[in-house]
Amino acid sequence: MRTNRNKKMLKNLLSGNSMVFITLILSISFYSFEIAFQEHHSITLPAGTGCLDGIVVEQGTSHPLSFVQIILIQDQLFSATSVSDANGRFHFDSIPEGTYSIKMSKNGFTSSGEHGIKVTTGGTTTVVLAMVPDRKKQQELWQRDEQEPRWEAASKKTIHRDYSGSQASLMGGVSRTLDPCYESQSYPDYNTESYDLIEENGFKMALDNPLSTFSIDVDHASYTNVRRFLNQHNLPNKDAVRIEEMVNYFDYDFPKPVNRDPFSVTLEMGDCFWNRNHQLVMIGIQGKTMDEKEIPPANLVFLLDVSGSMDEPNKLPLLRQAFKILVNNLRPADKVAIVVYAGAAGCVLESTPGSDKERIIMALDNLQAGGSTAGGAGIKLAYQIAKQSYIRGGNNRVILATDGDFNIGASSDAEMTRLIEEKRKEGVFLSVLGFGMGNYKDSKMEQISNAGNGNYAYIDNILEAKKVFGEELWGTLYTIAKDVKIQVEFNPLKVKAYRLIGYENRILSKEDFNDDRKDAGDIGSGHRVTALYEIVPAGSAELEPQVDPLEYQQTTITGGENLMTLKLRYKEPDDTVSKLMVRRVEATSISGKSLSNDFRFASSVAAFGMILRNSEYRGEASFDKVLAMAGNSVGNDPYGYRREFMQLVEKAKLLMQ
Repeated sequence: MRTNRNKKMLKNLLSGNSMVFITLILSISFYSFEIAFQEHHSITLPAGTGCLDGIVVEQGTSHPLSFVQIILIQDQLFSATSVSDANGRFHFDSIPEGTYSIKMSKNGFTSSGEHGIKVTTGGTTTVVLAMVPDRKKQQELWQRDEQEPRWEAASKKTIHRDYSGSQASLMGGVSRTLDPCYESQSYPDYNTESYDLIEENGFKMALDNPLSTFSIDVDHASYTNVRRFLNQHNLPNKDAVRIEEMVNYFDYDFPKPVNRDPFSVTLEMGDCFWNRNHQLVMIGIQGKTMDEKEIPPANLVFLLDVSGSMDEPNKLPLLRQAFKILVNNLRPADKVAIVVYAGAAGCVLESTPGSDKERIIMALDNLQAGGSTAGGAGIKLAYQIAKQSYIRGGNNRVILATDGDFNIGASSDAEMTRLIEEKRKEGVFLSVLGFGMGNYKDSKMEQISNAGNGNYAYIDNILEAKKVFGEELWGTLYTIAKDVKIQVEFNPLKVKAYRLIGYENRILSKEDFNDDRKDAGDIGSGHRVTALYEIVPAGSAELEPQVDPLEYQQTTITGGENLMTLKLRYKEPDDTVSKLMVRRVEATSISGKSLSNDFRFASSVAAFGMILRNSEYRGEASFDKVLAMAGNSVGNDPYGYRREFMQLVEKAKLLMQ
């Protein structure tokens, strides 16, 4: 334990004859935690960093408190977050040397925090933290839970899960997880994060279902959200794992488009490493990268959630830092307005030229959190201001930043989606940025970003903000092709069955492909889209037909040596009529040569997603095989994202053990 300071703290916390016994319990808990960590933790700490271990208890008792949000702060800036586990323990690694403060948050408890915590290079600092029960607040939470259901989860197939990954009960839509030491009391933990239920794509017989149709997806919010879980030493919720968004988080070296096409198409086929009897086909789409000078002026409206739920260092303060990165990259011809919403919505900055950065940043610095969440009113006002400042032929966009907790006004997913679809038709698109945890509404934010012809990202740290608003700024903000759909027809002479990996909530009916009224995904400047199909070759003994032959139809198979036909439809940003691209693919044209680093790395990310989801299709996939495949395919990794992926796999492996 941490020298005399912790001993003095324990004396203040604990009283009576139980003090020695309780101190022994906490000591054993710390000792067990440190031994387990040393035995299993194999990630080498970067130079100039150390570790911080801790345990949170209820003041005056030895009861550990689970699901306490632990926020590490240095120089009044958010540094990192963690969540205490079922035994009240938490851990930070790779923390830069320095002096920190800790802020704790848990419904029904209060804390003044802890200050002056020193982390040294190569060392591990341990702390004991205490929170005071707020019995009045606990009673209020209990009564609210009993009387006011806050989500229509059952009818929307929305699942709430706790941070340990176990499914929580749907009790009025509110997730309940009791501390193990508190089974006899009536004060629940509250975790109201929500994720849409994902039913994985299964194999389809190519003879009966030759067409696979889906909308592209350039979002990667799921990957950064999964990263947040793992960095807080918790396995992610199963339905938080959208495999296509994990694969699409990474850059791939696809060739640039030629001629006047807005994107190029690359295909590659090789063995499926989690099932050697199957093949894997990768489809890669590379959008053209527009020169900044060619991109039309941007009319942006920042729609920022400043409600009480945003009053955490990893929410509003991180939001300010993220948008400052965007502001510093604006051009003089661009303009920005800022709309905020809490108990009511209001405009705090009228449309301002991008050259007046000081004024925009000052408006961001003045934001304070408090009140309820009038999300519907905020969105209406933001679109109204966007239309007032509309640039014909320009990039007109609302950027919504929130934890997704809309609870006053137009709060139902369906109502919000209809509102955004109407505004999309008027030429104003929507991008969504998610922040925070505990009451994070992933399901709501994904739906409204899809409806708004925009993209969806989750900002878990300042480096991710730099990636979204720095490295990928104009891909985030400027659309080069909209309503992009893919339709693949498989040749039954070559393919017995196929399975699209991911994209479960992007599946379209085959009739939707030629219907220009059907909305689909958009591609921004420089964006890449990757899709993977797992294929059962023709002639395989697997997946024999489960239905009797048809009596009134006969099927004649043609196609020769073609493996499949790939079709893409897309619209220019200002057009209403789609264009068609067709490519007929022979197996020999995309296989038979050494596999690229991109193919192998994308397949390792997909396999990792299947392991986290405990997919029935994971086959022989394992953490060790994922690490081996990814480690041999890192390739050019200028920002270290692929190496960071391998660290996350290591963490997941340890947590699973």
